[in-house]
Amino acid sequence: MPYSLTDKLVIGISSRALFDLEHENRLFDAQGVEAFSCYQREHEDEPLRPGTAFPLVQALLGLNALLPERRIEVVVISRNSPDTGLRAFNAIEAHGLAIERAAFTGGARSLVGYLKAFDVDLFLSRNPGDVQEAIDHGVAAALLYDPPADFRAPAGQIRIAFDGDAVLFSPESERIYKTQGLEAFIAHERLHRHDAMAEGPFAKLLMRLSALQREFAAGTCPVRIAIVTARSSPAHARVIHTLRDWGVNVDEAFFLGGAPKETVLAAFGAQMFFDDQDSHVRPASGHVPAGIVPYAGGRLLPQEAASPAATLTSPESPCPPAPQ
Repeated sequence: MPYSLTDKLVIGISSRALFDLEHENRLFDAQGVEAFSCYQREHEDEPLRPGTAFPLVQALLGLNALLPERRIEVVVISRNSPDTGLRAFNAIEAHGLAIERAAFTGGARSLVGYLKAFDVDLFLSRNPGDVQEAIDHGVAAALLYDPPADFRAPAGQIRIAFDGDAVLFSPESERIYKTQGLEAFIAHERLHRHDAMAEGPFAKLLMRLSALQREFAAGTCPVRIAIVTARSSPAHARVIHTLRDWGVNVDEAFFLGGAPKETVLAAFGAQMFFDDQDSHVRPASGHVPAGIVPYAGGRLLPQEAASPAATLTSPESPCPPAPQ
């Protein structure tokens, strides 16, 4: 009987998001495909160090052992060729990760079709263009920053933190703040405090995680979800009413009113933090694994420059098949 992914939480991940392949990426940039391919073959049995998303992936896969049936799948979706991608699968085996599926696309122009074919709920990558295209086609995606040097994942826990506006919720309110200022934003949120916000790019992922939490008895769930937002009172009320409307409970919420997010995230112990602004993600990435969520179309406002996700120079090596 065919194995269906439609009822699973599916994480799509590039090999460079899962493992530390920064040296290999620099080699590709400096010397090209042939040098990269030769290096991968020569070192394919050498272990790879964990990358930014490794703690989250490891923890999520471990959750399957606590559920009556396998509910979480991780699929490697990479621009590497099948030949150069062998090193990633060797590393997966060496680290004992239960990842069985992969798409090595050999430098395909677009990954979106494959993300949809695998029913991906979340795509994590180091390639700005791939992340932007995924967001533009309705797939939750984040561009990962370098991992923190001394991060230790909380044992037996899965901790994921989200920003609110333009991540979980639509960017409508953020646009008001950017174009009309803080007072107009507060007045708008007070007026609409009982009106649910529209879904943002990560809303469905939040709902999937919330559904997973409900499979555990009260007090036994290892998954903890936090919202870490720059909102403060009275704008916090609309967040609560929106979550109620969606039928979602989060474990922790921090309404910081502009205070730094990184110290709260470190205290929470997030295995991943998602935000739409580089000014939040960059300092947070020094404490916890973090990724930026680009705006649809690459900008919040028509007159703005492209999203930071489109300008960060950390591409996944777009390798065509290695020469034979």
